[in-house]
Amino acid sequence: MKRPDRLSIGGLACLLVLVVFALGSLAGAGGDPDAIVGPRLQPPGPGWWLGTDNLGRSMVPRVMEGVGTTLLLSSLAVLVTAAVSATFGIIAGYRGGYLNELVMRLVEVLYSFPAIVLAILVAAVLGPGQVAASASIVLVTIPLMTRLVRAAAVAVSQRDYVTSAVISGARLPRVLGRHVLPNVAGTIAVQGTYALSVGIAVEGGLSFLGFGVQPPQASLGVLIQQGGTYMIAAPWLILGPGVVLVAAILSINVVGDGLRDQLEPRETRSLT
Repeated sequence: MKRPDRLSIGGLACLLVLVVFALGSLAGAGGDPDAIVGPRLQPPGPGWWLGTDNLGRSMVPRVMEGVGTTLLLSSLAVLVTAAVSATFGIIAGYRGGYLNELVMRLVEVLYSFPAIVLAILVAAVLGPGQVAASASIVLVTIPLMTRLVRAAAVAVSQRDYVTSAVISGARLPRVLGRHVLPNVAGTIAVQGTYALSVGIAVEGGLSFLGFGVQPPQASLGVLIQQGGTYMIAAPWLILGPGVVLVAAILSINVVGDGLRDQLEPRETRSLT
């Protein structure tokens, strides 16, 4: 296993900082995000390091709350995606036949929709809110992960140790759980990081359009949407959450690239 490159380490460090901010917001470390601390639309200064919003609230605790909401919502949705994709991808790849065709046709139907269009359709059915945002992330990220897990399961199911387990009389759950799943876990982990970055983008887009997280709760998409109203008079309202959103997506993608290089060394591509 090769040593992680500096870019991957930097991405991981950035991601850990964002996680610390998210945990800090849950512990109230940044202060009350709804407290009015000064005049409205004040630029960054000693009393409010990211400025104040249109109600006079400090942007620091609000950005911290937004990071926590976005990361938590996206992470929970991606965990659901990983569970569903692993289950159907492994079964379809191992069993093949009509079950494989059924799963892949359903996946292709979902994959045919542009991500934001599918997310808006889900939000229109379920109504704006966190449930709609979570369901949208799951439906947007399931297709690609299922296809890749299924491809990995097809390759693993042809290995000698799987054939030996079947010949020895091992039952299907044991074959899938002990021989197939551990050998596609790397694919699931790598795709999970990419799915998380997509989930953050989907949540930000939905909340920006008003279909995701609803005020007064803050998420990065909500903060960008609210800051867009004052983009000329108070650009710091959109700059802070916008930079954090981009940093989160980029750092997760970099970590995913590094993780792929560690788990798939024969396909390693240097990032530096």
